[in-house]
Amino acid sequence: MQWETVIGLEIHVQLATKTKIFSGASTAFGAEPNTQACAVDLGLPGVLPVVNEEAINMALKFGLGVDAEINRVNVFERKNYFYPDLPKGYQTTQLDKPIVGAGHVDITLKDGSTKSIRIHHAHLEEDAGKSLHEDYHGMSGIDLNRAGTPLIEIVTEPDLRNAEEAVAFAKKLHSIVTTLGICDGNMSQGSMRFDVNVSVRPKGQEEFGTRTETKNLNSFKFMEAAILKEVERQIDVLEDGGKIVQETRLYNGDTGEARSMRSKEEANDYRYFPCPDLLPVVIEDSRLEKLRADMPEMPDAKKARFISEFGLSDVDADILSGDQATADFFEAAAKGSDARLASNWVLGEVSRSLNTNEIAIANSPVTAEMLAGLIVRIKDNTISGNIAKKVFEALWNGEGKDADEVIEKKGLKQVTDTGAIEVMIDEVLAANVQQVENYRAAPPEKRGKMIGFFVGQAMKASKGKANPGMVNQILKKKLDS
Repeated sequence: MQWETVIGLEIHVQLATKTKIFSGASTAFGAEPNTQACAVDLGLPGVLPVVNEEAINMALKFGLGVDAEINRVNVFERKNYFYPDLPKGYQTTQLDKPIVGAGHVDITLKDGSTKSIRIHHAHLEEDAGKSLHEDYHGMSGIDLNRAGTPLIEIVTEPDLRNAEEAVAFAKKLHSIVTTLGICDGNMSQGSMRFDVNVSVRPKGQEEFGTRTETKNLNSFKFMEAAILKEVERQIDVLEDGGKIVQETRLYNGDTGEARSMRSKEEANDYRYFPCPDLLPVVIEDSRLEKLRADMPEMPDAKKARFISEFGLSDVDADILSGDQATADFFEAAAKGSDARLASNWVLGEVSRSLNTNEIAIANSPVTAEMLAGLIVRIKDNTISGNIAKKVFEALWNGEGKDADEVIEKKGLKQVTDTGAIEVMIDEVLAANVQQVENYRAAPPEKRGKMIGFFVGQAMKASKGKANPGMVNQILKKKLDS
């Protein structure tokens, strides 16, 4: 039997406010446990929550960014359940009247095709604390610093059909929220967490299969692996005559293991009711218009501009516009240099070095301005492409403040003197008489490959400093004469 996968996502996006959604406590990451949880976050008797206006604005920006309906009256509700990291015994969230309604996000797949993924809604809520299971002598601890941190939970329709589409959507969403500036996008710190709902059904069947939810995936790699593993598990169960149980599951990205966590709750298990301490939030036209006027250039518009303004390919423009920090780096490097070369370097040497050293592009030792200066020296033939890689490596290792300093220090300036290059080539030809004879005896259509030997020898003799174009030109002239 052939099977079809159906996937829907729930994404928790931590909003980049300085204070929590209902209190003035700090949201800064990395503080000592339980030093940033105030009486409001803990729900102590007599306290009253006050809505963070900036959290409202950030949720609205997201709605505008995905072309969604904005619910002009939205209501906070209490979701009641017990868990050790939920100090109040309930979570203040939204259910029936969320702030953001139906919208969509368009994704581009590896084969170049596009697909529109529907957003069901996005609602505002407060985060819970965090359970700690390490360094407690066999016991667990609770850190409530995160309790009350503002989130938007984004819920998709079940429009995704495989792991590739899910990851493409997750990356696009990451791009959108970081471009809007409503989230720092740091997944290792929990700024974005993905819950993946997966089911399978026989191809051609309209009815959905029973779904499971794998919670708290905080990397694209782990998301892809978790989906593939869960799809394989469900198919194996069904083909063995079993039934899928609706449940919540966990996936360990370090070990590649998945396990059941608990049976899946339904909405009525949480006994939702309107929060008695918070009035409905009314969104006025003037507020939306002000936010709309301040919206940044979104990833799709940026991609189109990169193609039209810089002449980039669709694939390169898609990657460069997909991350705000990368897009900013590229534009700064392209300014005053060559945009296509800048694109090649950002997607090549820069990305490779960042990935190898696990460094974010914002912390790159080679700044965009350094890269722009390096590209200028390639373009004016001061250095060749191969020498440029040596200059880049030196800049990465802190051996100079810019390309000019490294070139000067290391004597890497390209040899463009015709006379000097001719002398080197004459020496190469004199030392390889037999190869010269073989070249001249070969038919013209084979000489193109054979000349590479002489180019290599000439570049070796010049220690890589000779202008490759001039070497090729002079060699061809001498060999064909």
